[in-house]
Amino acid sequence: MTTAKAKAKPAAKKGKVAPKSSVTLHGLSPYVEKKNEEYMNENQREHFKQILKAWRHELMEEVDRTVTHMKDEAANFPDPADRATQEEEFSLELRTRDRERKLIKKIDKTLIRVEEDDYGFCDQCGIEIGIRRLEARPTADLCVDCKTLDEIKEKQLTGG
Repeated sequence: MTTAKAKAKPAAKKGKVAPKSSVTLHGLSPYVEKKNEEYMNENQREHFKQILKAWRHELMEEVDRTVTHMKDEAANFPDPADRATQEEEFSLELRTRDRERKLIKKIDKTLIRVEEDDYGFCDQCGIEIGIRRLEARPTADLCVDCKTLDEIKEKQLTGG
């Protein structure tokens, strides 16, 4: 006779995050840290380089889809309301692509930091940003504490 305790899976070790096969970062699995592993070693830098390149590739594919979509959908509607609707849709799409263009630039700058071995450390205080934060936001250049302080300062300056 087996008890519920015997069937229970062993608890995950503290500080370890078990990767879930369904969770991916731009098609890549989360990084699994090894015990006593040095922070931002070659394996970790390579992992983030792959994430950044995959993310950049996805954004570039989206740009190509937009160009194709706008070429295919462009029509000279005789009705002014239809023309205005199409122009508004294109305008929204172009604004989104502009934000993505800026993000691609940020990804490129981050890839340079990875290559120059200057990735993963806070620009303000110099501490480790952390693997999980970088996986959530691969272009992060501030630790959580410094980012929080920046946001508080910004709210105070803008009155928001």
